[in-house]
Amino acid sequence: MSKKIILDCDPGHDDAVAILLALGNPEIDLLGVTTVGGNQSLEKVTYNARAVLRKAGADDVPVYAGCDRPLIREQEVAASIHGETGLDGVELPEPTRPLEQEHAVNWIIDTIMSNEPQTITLVPTGPLTNIAMAARLEPRIVDRVKEVVLMGGGYHVGNWSAVAEFNIKVDPDAAHIVFNEPWPLTMVGLDLTHQALCTPAAQKQVESVGTPLATFVSGLMDYFRKSYQANQDFVDPPVHDPCTVAYLIDPTVMTTRRCPLDVEIRGELTLGMTVADLRGPEPSEKECHTQVAVKLDHQKFWDLITDAIRRLG
Repeated sequence: MSKKIILDCDPGHDDAVAILLALGNPEIDLLGVTTVGGNQSLEKVTYNARAVLRKAGADDVPVYAGCDRPLIREQEVAASIHGETGLDGVELPEPTRPLEQEHAVNWIIDTIMSNEPQTITLVPTGPLTNIAMAARLEPRIVDRVKEVVLMGGGYHVGNWSAVAEFNIKVDPDAAHIVFNEPWPLTMVGLDLTHQALCTPAAQKQVESVGTPLATFVSGLMDYFRKSYQANQDFVDPPVHDPCTVAYLIDPTVMTTRRCPLDVEIRGELTLGMTVADLRGPEPSEKECHTQVAVKLDHQKFWDLITDAIRRLG
């Protein structure tokens, strides 16, 4: 059976690839896309999500707009990485399916409560505002969610500060809520996603599919490469967000390590840091509900992306 997921995102070049991977793999049943203010404003990232779905011919997938700002703090966006539109560097088609009117947080709750327990996986690839709000508004969803697989954080690496990753840093209070709920949680952080580099060989592999969609993804990567070279001192860009979907398709694409996780919300220099306790022997699943992604199979990862783009035609 395919895995039912809700993709909560803020497209974003790598979020766009995550959407395409979810659409193009038969192991994934994408119930809907929810959006959150993050890489750019809520209005922009919501448009981007709808446009990417249109590009993929996936007009059957609904999009719900969610929270436009962090729970408490001032909004920060990542224009230096993703540009003024959030998806600079490519031409986007005009979305044809109207935006759903229900708020994303309400739809997340309704979907989880109306499906059988342990059948819905939450896949947040942006700030965790929507997920935290849903858990607070309807606490019963926590026991009903199968698992949370999120892109964010890092157990040794930061990018929006010396120790904090963007998705966590911009709404650390939401992240603190999500990490401390007792649902099974996998943190796919920078330690892992910085291995998911779009090398020239990986990009040529995508281009070899030879479809307009493959050309679109290559264009995303061209812009992403330039912005990462200019702002993050990378030669090739790390394609963070689809790592979450890849893990759900094939867990052998990465290795994980179980450990306690928490989020710093009070530190002057460490705000948004995801603190992983890697001391001692690895705890059991019964003892610890959180784990971190450690090592990526780079070729297997790009094979999954290439295959999804080919399937989408």
